[in-house]
Amino acid sequence: MMKLTEQNILILGAGKIGSTIADMAAELHGATVTLADMRPPPASGDAQIQPLQLDIQDDAALAAALQKHTLVINALPFFCAARVAQAAAQQGVHYFDLTEDVAAMRTIQALVPQASSVLMPQCGLAPGLIGILGGHLAQQFDELYDLHLRVGALTRHATNALRYHFTWSVDGVINEYCKPCNTIANGQQVTVPPLENVETLILDGESFEAFNTSGGLGTLCETLQGRVRNLNYKTIRHPGHRDAMHLLLHGLRLIERRDLLREVLEGAVPHSRDDMVIIAAMANGMRAGRLEQLTHTARIFGGLLRGKQRTAIELTTAAGMLGTVELFATGQLPQQGFVRQEQCTLPALLATRSGAYFQSLLS
Repeated sequence: MMKLTEQNILILGAGKIGSTIADMAAELHGATVTLADMRPPPASGDAQIQPLQLDIQDDAALAAALQKHTLVINALPFFCAARVAQAAAQQGVHYFDLTEDVAAMRTIQALVPQASSVLMPQCGLAPGLIGILGGHLAQQFDELYDLHLRVGALTRHATNALRYHFTWSVDGVINEYCKPCNTIANGQQVTVPPLENVETLILDGESFEAFNTSGGLGTLCETLQGRVRNLNYKTIRHPGHRDAMHLLLHGLRLIERRDLLREVLEGAVPHSRDDMVIIAAMANGMRAGRLEQLTHTARIFGGLLRGKQRTAIELTTAAGMLGTVELFATGQLPQQGFVRQEQCTLPALLATRSGAYFQSLLS
């Protein structure tokens, strides 16, 4: 059985998430990885993380980098996913990414006939861990009625008018707030608008809001079609955030001018490293002849990794990714073709070296 260290790993994107994945691979697995970015890499003197300057828009340079590796982790923005996946498939390199973009996922699915390697997009937190948790809950019922999945990566001290600070990709936030959301309602797959179906969540005595956003379910709608009456995913935020974003996107029609929206948000909303990740999953249905509900919730905070302070969203996203890669490397996932997140089992993920970050889901 292979180990993760027996894979020659290329990580694309040396930003917050990509560098955390590299550090976690080095810390938990003792792996040496190549960390590539289009910007000149700083001299770190870290023998386990080999820097590489790479522009993925250069086809020849991307192909050359992939040829030297057996597995690529794409931590670039969602709009780079299809390009990198296609290049990886052409080179026979195993491909993993973090994209929440449904269109990119569909493009990657379509590459399967020409791929001899694994194509596994949507690893990470949501999509990713939340789909694995949803799949786990679904298996606990003889007849599943409702499955509600909620995730929030939010600042612990939201003091501005938007009740929000950026803790991850600005492009990712805009994308999930603007694209249609897949769901199952009354047994049928449908799409619903983002920012709608607002609800109040009270977790440990604290109030939050949750609303539709795109991409969090990954392929779970396809997997559970015919097995669940109602399935939906919502993002958790501090109360008031949704109304402020709705004003920007629809009241001021910035949904039609996303470059301007990005400029406005970048200039007005601070980034924060004082964050938390909240996970809440609820399922109900028939078990052993009676109606029951199961609920899993967790709050995860940042911490040290290889001497660096990492945020909650960085740690949970990296842990979801590396847990999935470890399951693949140890033969617990298919070794070729398109692989869905829910093909991972929750016990198997929690048993990986990075699974410790999600142990609070069991409490």
